[in-house]
Amino acid sequence: MKVAIVSDSHDRIDHLEWAIEIAHKEGAERLFHCGDLISPFMVLSLAKFKGEVDLIFGNNRGDILLLCRLLKDYPKITLHGEDAFLEIEGFKIALVHYPKIAEKLAKAGEFDYIFCGHTHKFKIWEVGKTLIINPGELMGKEGPPSFVILDLGSREWIKIDKE
Repeated sequence: MKVAIVSDSHDRIDHLEWAIEIAHKEGAERLFHCGDLISPFMVLSLAKFKGEVDLIFGNNRGDILLLCRLLKDYPKITLHGEDAFLEIEGFKIALVHYPKIAEKLAKAGEFDYIFCGHTHKFKIWEVGKTLIINPGELMGKEGPPSFVILDLGSREWIKIDKE
């Protein structure tokens, strides 16, 4: 199964919709957003993804009450809160916003993948058997917006930059 990993969209509708369009073309069946979606209106763009979406808060939360109300109309988007611990097709996956937390979790050796964000900088590294992926940012503050497409089965990934 191919998945898309995004983070730190910070209200950039255009960049989120660009990532979703490319994710569809690449065959991604699920999307993980590692935090800092921010405004509830971003859900309207996030809902354009055809598959399931897993979302966590990050450190820039926006209007949480309105976000939760709006998400009731979009059952394929799951807001997990601060973090998420999932099992998908036999793979153990964690979503956290902060890379330092990702590293600590990886040291426990319980996860196949941990997805994170926060730094706005792309980085992929291994700790033991765990592949940690920070897809960079969709915002475009630190450079071109980027995200990652990952094949869970093969562990092959590609970084996609907006030019």
